[in-house]
Amino acid sequence: MELRDIEIFLTLAEELHFGRTAKRLHVSQARVSQSIAKQERQIGARLFVRNSRRVELTPIGAQLREDLGAGYQRILDGTRAATALAAAGRKTLSLGLHGPQAQDQAHILELFRARHPQTELRIKEMTFANPFGPLRDGSVDVATAWLPVREPDITVGPVVVTAPALLMVAAEHALAARDSVGMEDLAEWTLPQCAAPIPEYWQQTLVPSHTPGGRPIRRGPKVSTFQEVAAVVASGTAVSLVHEVAARYYPWPGLRYLRPYDAPTVSWALIWPPAGETEPVLELARAVSDAGPRTG
Repeated sequence: MELRDIEIFLTLAEELHFGRTAKRLHVSQARVSQSIAKQERQIGARLFVRNSRRVELTPIGAQLREDLGAGYQRILDGTRAATALAAAGRKTLSLGLHGPQAQDQAHILELFRARHPQTELRIKEMTFANPFGPLRDGSVDVATAWLPVREPDITVGPVVVTAPALLMVAAEHALAARDSVGMEDLAEWTLPQCAAPIPEYWQQTLVPSHTPGGRPIRRGPKVSTFQEVAAVVASGTAVSLVHEVAARYYPWPGLRYLRPYDAPTVSWALIWPPAGETEPVLELARAVSDAGPRTG
């Protein structure tokens, strides 16, 4: 006798009505009748006496209800206990990533998921306009950020990726026609700046105020997302230092990606608040360390 048939039998034994039994179990009345008929054939005796007015258990049916009831309840209790135990073992980790990092760092995410199948990894998008806010308000448990990070309430973990910055210019920009470009060339052009109040030391990584030789660099359009950066660059309004991943995931027709011969190397690392240093956070950090930083 299958578990579903036992459930149908016990419910009918309680309701003593085929229609109510079908409604309670979300099945058709014909399904209830077929199940009871099958059980009666297997047992070799009638379990219910039914006529146009009522349904009653036969003596054999009453004995079967008594015998099956306790066992069925133990099955339900055991299933619920196992489900509760599994739920208690499940954990959630919210990871804040920028742009295409969920694809670019897929090998790290796969390694973590393989090691910790009971931890649900939720990916949330981060923006450079608010790099630390989601960690501080609890929207994410752990995130990535380019270095340096000098926040007293933020722990800097293992490095995820290290690569030279690229210079993004409009396809017809004068710099695109040169044989080589260097960081000193930025003094001749305008860089977009973050519209939000982010730490100046952090912005300096991609929006330096001076060239390596000390020449001032102009800051112009205020932007909040990479798409806004790309739009002002494509229009010829500005040029922008960007992470190397941009060239692989955002090959817009109106953009060119140049590699300055003296471009600064930019590293990204895992970061989290010390108060939120949970075991899943540390396990993700271990996965990053074991995978090793990707180099561009």
